[in-house]
Parts: sequence; C-alpha cells; structure tokens
Amino acid sequence: MMASEPPALVTLVTGPEELLRDRAVSHIVSQARRHDATAEVQKLSAVGLEQGRITALANPSLFGELTVIVVGDLGEAADGVVHELRAYVAAPPEGAALVLVHGGGVKGKALVDAVRKSKAPVIECKALKWENEKIAFVQAEFARAKHTIRPDAASALVDAVGNDLRELANACSQLVADTDGVVDRAVVERYHAGRVEASGFRVADAAIEGRSADALRLLRHALATGVDPVPVNAAFAAGLRTLARVGGMPRTMKPDDMARDLGISSFQVRKARGQLGGWSAEAVAASITAVAHADEQIKGGGTDPVYALERAIVAIAAARAS
Repeated sequence: MMASEPPALVTLVTGPEELLRDRAVSHIVSQARRHDATAEVQKLSAVGLEQGRITALANPSLFGELTVIVVGDLGEAADGVVHELRAYVAAPPEGAALVLVHGGGVKGKALVDAVRKSKAPVIECKALKWENEKIAFVQAEFARAKHTIRPDAASALVDAVGNDLRELANACSQLVADTDGVVDRAVVERYHAGRVEASGFRVADAAIEGRSADALRLLRHALATGVDPVPVNAAFAAGLRTLARVGGMPRTMKPDDMARDLGISSFQVRKARGQLGGWSAEAVAASITAVAHADEQIKGGGTDPVYALERAIVAIAAARAS
C-alpha cells in the first residue's frame, strides 16, 4: 500500500472563521499522519514565541519522522519571529510541514502577503455572513455525514441556533446522530422547540406577512427567552431587503436563476415571492426607513429597545396595508 502524499512544506490558513481554521489544521495533521504514522505535531502560539524556536523544531530528527509545526495567532508575532518566518518561507526545509494560522485583519498582513507571494497553498476561512451561506453550510454538514436536510429545515436550524458556526456544526451533528432519513422542518422544531419559534426571523416573517399580532407575540417570546433586540431588528432589515431585491426581478424568472443572480438561496427566493402579496415598492421603502430608525433607537439613540421594535412592527404593518 502506497503512503499518501505529505502536506506542503508551508501552508497558510487564514480568515476570521475559527471553526474552519481548526478544521483546516486538523485536515493537514491527518494528512501528515496518513503519510507518516510517527509524525510529530508541535502546536505553538506566536504570542511570546522566541525567535529561532520554529527553525529548531524544523531541523531533521534523528529518526527522520515528519514534523508538523502549527503556529497560531500569526498576527501577534514579534518582529524577530516575522523575520525568521520570512526566511523560512523563502527556503523551507524538507522533513517538516509548517502551518501558519492567521485570523484575518491587518495585523501580520505583511507576513501573510509574503507567504502568498511564495505560492504556498492558502486555505481561506472566510466568515459566513449571509443566511444562504449558513444554509449551504448546514446542507454540506449533512452531506458529509451522508444525510439529507430539506432547505426549509436548514433555514430553520440556522434561525434557531444563530450565527456561531461551531454551535451550528454541533447542532448538525446532534441531528445526524439522533435521526434517520430526511430531516424536515418539523424535526428541527421538535429538537429546538421555542428557539425556532422565538427567533428574530420568525418575528420578521410574521411582520412582513402582515401578521402583526403574531409578530408582537413572537417578539415578547423571543425577548423573554433571551434573544437580543439587535439581531431581531437585523432580521427585519434582512427580510425587507430580500423582499425588495426579489420584487425588483422579473416575475417570469425561475427561482434558481434569480437565486444565482441575487446571491441568495432558492428557498429564500420562494419565501420572498410568497410574502410579496400586498407590498408595493413604496411600502417596502417606508418599512426599511422605519427599521433603520428602530436600529438607531436600539443602539443608543433611544431609551427603550423593546418599544422601538414594537413601533417597527406597527410601522411595517401600516406600510403593507397602505
């Protein structure tokens, strides 16, 4: 049986998403151990790291086993360590695999740029900012486990769990372990009872669909279960923006084509199309203005964030009915 290929001599793992960075490092370590079962792994932080330590660890061992050197917190490296790493990247020694982990941002950017210019492999770990990206992440987690989750169920899971990707991955693992067959929305709501119902997006959907009484009830429930007012108002803004974008596209356009052009999921397109009844462009614009005002009130311009959210719901309902 042939041994697998060793990792690259230098690899850069960069980006703000911690879970994806951790997974990238784990993948490289696993690759090293498939290539050499005796591979030694050294995990270091650039914080307080002394110059020369990395070079010393990279020296060939007596028994010739592969050494994987993982250096985290790259943006915190002192000038001497940066100088050492630049020299290392320019002429990496055989017998070691150096993995440089950078959390994004401007600190350490000059070193990151030098690694990029060296043509070393780069693994990008970008933050998943948009709902469609998180839905795709959930679906990919299930696909990796050879399970299937319906798009509306994936959306409900994102809605229930929130923005933390590690928590979202853990929720996927739980559902994979505890269920058989296709996971639908009812399964997600059973496992995350209350959190799905009380989430900001459920409040926003009710408001946008003209169900203001439901929206106010869901808002009270959400706040009582610890949901912060800021993401609730952000859900209003996101829902209205999607409504405006979908409403501005040709009605004859297929949902999949529209989703591709707008950079959102087909599920979001279908949901927005179902919500468009009763809305005019002017009403959407008025609602977006009301939500922007609520945002200013919630973030310090007012004294009562709950009242600001309630006013936003009333304003959205009034705009839709006009």
